[in-house]
Amino acid sequence: MNKTSTLLLSGIMASLMLACSGQKPNKNDNVSIANQSVNTMTKIKYPITKKGNVVDTFFGTEVADPYRWLEDDRSEETENWVIAQNKTTFDYLDKIPYRDKLKKRLTTLWNYEKVGAPFKEGDYTYFYKNNGLQNQYVVYRQNNQGKVELFLDPNTFSADATTSLAQLTFSKDGSIAAYSISEGGSDWRKIIVIDVDTKKVLEKALVDVKFSSISWYKNEGFYYSSYDKPVGSELSAKTDQHKLYYHKLGTDQQSDTVIFGATEAQKHRYVSGTVSDDNHYLVISGAISTYGNRLYIKDLTKENSPLVTILEHTESDTYLVENEGSKLFLVTDLNAPNKKIITVDAASPTSDNWADFIPETENVLSISTGGGFFFAEYMVDAISKVVQYDYRGKQVREINLPDVGSSSSFSGKKADKILYYSFTNYKTPSTIYAFNTQEGKSSTYRKSGAKFNSENYISEQVFYHSKDGTRVPMIITYKKGIELDGKNPTLLYGYGGFNVSLTPSFSVTRAVWLEQGGIYAVANLRGGGEYGKDWHDAGIKQKKQNVFDDFIAAAEYLIENKFTSSEFLAINGGSNGGLLVGAVMTQRPDLMKVALPAVGVLDMLRYHTFTAGAGWAYDYGTAEQSKAMFDYLHAYSPVQNVKENIAYPATLITTGDHDDRVVPAHSFKFSAQLQTKQTGSAPMLIRIETNAGHGAGTPASKTIEQYADIFGFTLYNMGFKELPAP
Repeated sequence: MNKTSTLLLSGIMASLMLACSGQKPNKNDNVSIANQSVNTMTKIKYPITKKGNVVDTFFGTEVADPYRWLEDDRSEETENWVIAQNKTTFDYLDKIPYRDKLKKRLTTLWNYEKVGAPFKEGDYTYFYKNNGLQNQYVVYRQNNQGKVELFLDPNTFSADATTSLAQLTFSKDGSIAAYSISEGGSDWRKIIVIDVDTKKVLEKALVDVKFSSISWYKNEGFYYSSYDKPVGSELSAKTDQHKLYYHKLGTDQQSDTVIFGATEAQKHRYVSGTVSDDNHYLVISGAISTYGNRLYIKDLTKENSPLVTILEHTESDTYLVENEGSKLFLVTDLNAPNKKIITVDAASPTSDNWADFIPETENVLSISTGGGFFFAEYMVDAISKVVQYDYRGKQVREINLPDVGSSSSFSGKKADKILYYSFTNYKTPSTIYAFNTQEGKSSTYRKSGAKFNSENYISEQVFYHSKDGTRVPMIITYKKGIELDGKNPTLLYGYGGFNVSLTPSFSVTRAVWLEQGGIYAVANLRGGGEYGKDWHDAGIKQKKQNVFDDFIAAAEYLIENKFTSSEFLAINGGSNGGLLVGAVMTQRPDLMKVALPAVGVLDMLRYHTFTAGAGWAYDYGTAEQSKAMFDYLHAYSPVQNVKENIAYPATLITTGDHDDRVVPAHSFKFSAQLQTKQTGSAPMLIRIETNAGHGAGTPASKTIEQYADIFGFTLYNMGFKELPAP
């Protein structure tokens, strides 16, 4: 990819995939409304959150920030507040009568063997595997004689399994591996280098690496990226100038060379370096925000070769996908909102010399390579369509996919004859297929072991109209036989930002929700990437309200069509989706019964002052940018828009104390506002996972506990006293 985006899929909180039971559907299997009752828990006594007297002034407008002190993640006072809040929350959750039953069911369904697609590096074929309930996936390998052995076991990295494997890369001949680890969910990483045959660590670990790929040059070393360690808290202090380094094997990290980003002229918030497969070129991307990058190329075959500019502006997302000698293949949305592939010679790579290779179409393109072919995946209303092209740009075939849903990329080495891809949708567990690049045929490589019968469920795509008339897609999944009487517990999920596309995928957590008779709906909101750059740009800055309106309209569609009602609707989203939930619940608290904002960006006046948050300004704008931008942000920022004398829906905020992407202070301040100002009796709780970050690498055991709490809280506050038998 062209750069590391800071608000992407980890915020969506997609977990390891699993399934429901294969029982035949019965219209009476949904949660019985006879079990509905008024929540009889006594009114919650929240911990007292002291108020400070901090006031900021923006363009003459004073804005109080009474809970600014909660931004200090190193203070004992904040630590004590976290402990008190968790005690209150877990005292409440402990009293939910079927919470343990949900946890048991999640655990049972989670417990099956999961194996990833194989990939070849050097003399070995590698694959990821989880026996069922392992907290982290394990890396195995197979030699040419078919012998399988364990290669890396991240479950041994720490006693509590909160240290995870973030990346695993191999030198060009596959003889050396470099892998990065995340401790406690932090985005700060360590890189460890080992000999593949002996598994012996070859040198001291590289530390303080952040938002980085690992790109090998031959077998001599690799390129990586990071920031200088910030002054103050490493979990919340601002990081602004990203640098690309080259690490030569056998040398100390202190002697690593800064390749790009050391000067003010080269200052970018996100910098990455990619070496072409033939070791001929280093391509450097520099971005100041999560959209738009400058692009440079350096000839590695010539000593002291200059850095040549491909693009000098940040008005597009452009990156290298392949090269044949000096012929470069670039993916770009420059003058092509749905993306295209162009070719250009490395000697004269500027955009005035570009030639279309795979032109833009009406559908959004993503591209992968393998087996000597290009594979163009198009999103057609968020559904995958894959077309195979040769290196002359000639279409070979459209690939017949198993069903309507999402395929992973068809990727591999140029010499591979068989490529592997996975396919899934909201009701179909992921299956791995082997694809013959010459014959164009797919065969099942490994079926999912999930105990789930897709035939018992319906997953349908509908289209509805938002407030301004825009047509928006939504996929609704539910058990056959459910009566559309407005009384079904429904979870509406959304994201709507950063060009992220929500495509159909299966997960164990959704399976458990569906099994309880729940409906699961996903709306493809503006701000995402489902319809290209224009769709993305329709939900940014002073058009951000479009995203909230799209989500509100999705809820209204579900209610109007009797899938559910406001009494049985929960809204959920993580990261940028947490902002979505926070904004919608403060604008339309009457619309839903339960709100579930996860790791959310909730203080829109200060988000850019933490870690790499300033890089999100393409989507959000900043409060200092202009009075008009301040007024717009101030009008919807969740922290500033909790009002007195309003009955808000039952709310369970979730965050991690080590989240250094969207710092937990967002969630802390939002919960303090809700607890102080809530008029109704619905609970305003915050669940703070300790030694956890933004979501990626979370141990399976913690994920199971989180979703047992989330689903238990949701159903209990919808009035259900018990669950149906699975």
